[in-house]
Amino acid sequence: MCGIVGYIGEEQATPILLNGLQKLEYRGYDSAGVAVYNSTGLHVVKSKGRLSVLEGILEGGKSLPGTVGIGHTRWATHGAPSDVNSHPQVSDGGKFVVVHNGIIENYLELKNRLMGRGVEFASDTDTEVVAQLLEYYYTGDVLEAIQKVIARVEGSYALGILCADCPEKLFAVRKDSPLIIGVGQGENFIASDVPAILSYTRDIYRLKDREIAVLTRESIAFYNQELDPIQKESERIQWDIDAAEKGGYEHFMMKEIYEQPEALRKTISPRIREGKIVLDDITLTREQIQNIRKVCIVACGTAYHVGVVAKYAFERLLKIPLEVDVASEFRYREPILDENTLVIIISQSGETADTLAALRMAKAKGCRILSIVNVVGSTIANESDDVLYTWAGPEIAVASTKAYSTQLAVIYMIVLYMADQLDSVSQEEMAQYMADLQRLPDLAAECLQDKETIQYFASQYFNAHDMYFIGRNVDYAASLEASLKLKEISYIHSEAYTAGELKHGPISLIEDGTLVIAIATYEKLFDKMMSNVREVKARGAVVLGITVQDKEEALKQETDFQFCVPKITDFMLPSLSILPLQLFAYYVASMKGCDIDKPRNLAKSVTVE
Repeated sequence: MCGIVGYIGEEQATPILLNGLQKLEYRGYDSAGVAVYNSTGLHVVKSKGRLSVLEGILEGGKSLPGTVGIGHTRWATHGAPSDVNSHPQVSDGGKFVVVHNGIIENYLELKNRLMGRGVEFASDTDTEVVAQLLEYYYTGDVLEAIQKVIARVEGSYALGILCADCPEKLFAVRKDSPLIIGVGQGENFIASDVPAILSYTRDIYRLKDREIAVLTRESIAFYNQELDPIQKESERIQWDIDAAEKGGYEHFMMKEIYEQPEALRKTISPRIREGKIVLDDITLTREQIQNIRKVCIVACGTAYHVGVVAKYAFERLLKIPLEVDVASEFRYREPILDENTLVIIISQSGETADTLAALRMAKAKGCRILSIVNVVGSTIANESDDVLYTWAGPEIAVASTKAYSTQLAVIYMIVLYMADQLDSVSQEEMAQYMADLQRLPDLAAECLQDKETIQYFASQYFNAHDMYFIGRNVDYAASLEASLKLKEISYIHSEAYTAGELKHGPISLIEDGTLVIAIATYEKLFDKMMSNVREVKARGAVVLGITVQDKEEALKQETDFQFCVPKITDFMLPSLSILPLQLFAYYVASMKGCDIDKPRNLAKSVTVE
């Protein structure tokens, strides 16, 4: 969840570190710090609060010279946000300085052992244990010390390490937390994510579990955990740096909302040839598809909501039972899995800790793993049998928007691909589904044109204390995501309910002026939805209704405000109905003065369990 950056070269390190941390602050913003080596030794400067506090202390980097350094922006896990708990963490003797993303699960055991041997600790963090262990094991060879440390610690880690005895080297190692190595001319980098170093290089290496990197100004050497030298292939980042900038928008979230039509186009168009879905990236044969007896979708947060939509599509078109699980619960309910189970893993980053753990459990039980991820070369992608990339480009805002849209698009393509292999739908149906899929980017753009209507509605209700979203079938699936978007960035209490469950408890929450957002795009259940709208209005609710254009007049008769989306195949409706509700969440948060891109207590990529 934290952000790591490191630099070694001929330039002044601190401005480069601060620039990298700006690009990584979405990963955590409880505190920030840097460590830089210069002629007078190792120097650590860190502070609780946003990166801007640290930038002020460092005068934008002018006050801390040196050409080798590491930096960190923190999302707190062990130890409350404070100056002393901020990273970098320093060993008792000052020999080692460490930045860390992850969780050391056995840190208390290790800490108590070290304290019993006279080591003094300054912080409450699990990370300090790593710094102290490095010095404890150090006998003159940093690599050997790192080897001993990673053999002792349990949990997840991405580590950037400086040693006072090796001022011309920067060390890095990882397990279950992302870390990349950037390759420059006379300079090299480490970072948690590409945007941190994209201003300086497009050429990277991705570290795998327990691989160690040693960086100098002119070279990068890689070792396995036995300290044997290894060769790695580099990767060139194809997307432009502008993709990771705001491009004139006030917030990344608004930019990413409006990038969705183009992101959908890039996800869909290359995979349609001669009117058929072509998934070159997967190796599932017709026979293997025929042998699938159950599908499990495992994901977290927004990606989990994609899975809820998928259930309606899979079971309708394929007649294959599908289970959707939150990744953090999947392993612990002892699911029934075997070689005839297809497990679909969905993760924007490809590094989500709970999801990765679920993948490994399913794989151990013989399941075939198909992952949907955005980040090429991520851990989930590498450990899957098949992977389909969403090609959405970087998503910087913590609240996911275009990741949701492109993940849904990939789900639709998987369903249609499998339906074609199984001959489970008629040619006429398939033709209609394919036509709608190809229309999806243009229809999404159409939905985003009328932002003024949503903005006006937000202006009337941004001070609400509670909001409730209701829907049936795929509209319920969409309501889950809409509710999450609102609560993530506006801090308004929000819940999503199946409309048919109102009478079983939730309707007791409705009183005069309560805002209810009723998603009613699924025409087969439109009349039932209107009955539910009448139920909440009879108890004083104000209702915003969202439906397809064919039902606009009928909706006006029952609701206080309306918004219409184009008509499309039923199971694709959430791709359109979510768009005005993303805008609604954005405008509500903006009018409340919330930090939209960096909502409190959240981070973009959850790489700890």
